[in-house]
Amino acid sequence: MIRRLFAVVLLTPLSLGAQGVASGGARPVSLEEAVKLAQQNAPAAIQARGQIRTSDAAIRSVYGSYLPSLSLSYGSNKQGGETFFQGQLVPFRGDPWNFSRGLNSSLELFDGGRRLFNLRSARANLTAAESNERLQQFRVALDVKQQYFNVLAARESRAAAEAQLAQSTEQLKSATARVRAGAATVSDSLRSIIQVGNARLAVLTAENTLRVANANLTRLVGTTFEVTAAEVASGEMPRVSIDSAELANALEGAPSVLQAKAELAAAGASRRAAKTPYLPTLSVSYNLSGSRTDKSFDITGGEYARSNALRFQLSYPVFNGFTREENVTRTSVAERNAEAQLRDARLTARQQLTQLIGSLGLAQERATIQIASVTAAEEDLRVQSQRYALGSSTLLDILTSQSQLNSARFALIQARYDARLAKAQIEAIVGRDLP
Repeated sequence: MIRRLFAVVLLTPLSLGAQGVASGGARPVSLEEAVKLAQQNAPAAIQARGQIRTSDAAIRSVYGSYLPSLSLSYGSNKQGGETFFQGQLVPFRGDPWNFSRGLNSSLELFDGGRRLFNLRSARANLTAAESNERLQQFRVALDVKQQYFNVLAARESRAAAEAQLAQSTEQLKSATARVRAGAATVSDSLRSIIQVGNARLAVLTAENTLRVANANLTRLVGTTFEVTAAEVASGEMPRVSIDSAELANALEGAPSVLQAKAELAAAGASRRAAKTPYLPTLSVSYNLSGSRTDKSFDITGGEYARSNALRFQLSYPVFNGFTREENVTRTSVAERNAEAQLRDARLTARQQLTQLIGSLGLAQERATIQIASVTAAEEDLRVQSQRYALGSSTLLDILTSQSQLNSARFALIQARYDARLAKAQIEAIVGRDLP
């Protein structure tokens, strides 16, 4: 029975290797390339760029309101039938075709400053759209970096699980040899078989986690082919140091704060524009028209009877059902809300940045401690294995050392992941890449 279990345990890694080859068709990409592709293909980034185009069009529309409107018209109609003349029904005797053409132009000379405030609001909206586009770019970058680091962590977990499997397999061989020599009990080989099985499950889990992480990264990048993270040095740790002065500058330049500032400026301009209906408006218009009749349908010939008119119009709405008051109230409330959003954006950025800088420092210290723990656990396992081979230690001591080593390895992987993610989150808040 033990021999059959031993054979199954030794043959299983062959199938695991085949699975690893089958899942290795993903194309490696660098972190910079993955972020660039995602920023081009992400729906949020595309929508943000579309918002900038819409804001540009709104500015052109406001500038166009300072120019006179111009329209051309041309028409023709045919008359016929009968009409009453002095109480008698007589046939229509005039020219059946009537042609008309006209030119109309109008310009608003004074609007109480409405167009000026609309222009300021449109420009502020453009600034807000640009800030939002920058914010979305870094949010997309953060999502990609997080998933990229998931791939790296899954790859490190697979390497740790493979090392655990190799150590468990060697321990199984040693325990089996001691059982055959009568220096250990059958329980030692059975426990070793359990350890190998657990290590094999850890490898399978890590392989599946890596495949899922590659699929998630591919979706974020938006490519038709599967991608994976490029190989990096596992010991690479980000280092970020920001003093108080640089922290204040970083907060004021954060995309979320810049967007809130622009939205406040747009709300203020809208409030002032809402008050312009309390002032009169002055407009001028010019009309040039002509008409003629003809016996046949001829759009090119004949003289037109021309007329023109120049009009100036001054208007002031004395009462419009409190519509002006409603608009002023609504825009004033919107401005107050924008002020609150700006204050909250500043406080949120400060709170998140302070928290993330602390998390980054803590993760760096955890990684340093775990590196020493892994080294010590590896040495402890080596010593316990040698003592077990000499008969001066028990299998329980080896299993305890093995468990401590596994825990230290995965804690180190988690610390590296937390440090990388904290640095990426800081970059997303301040809106720039950190060295």
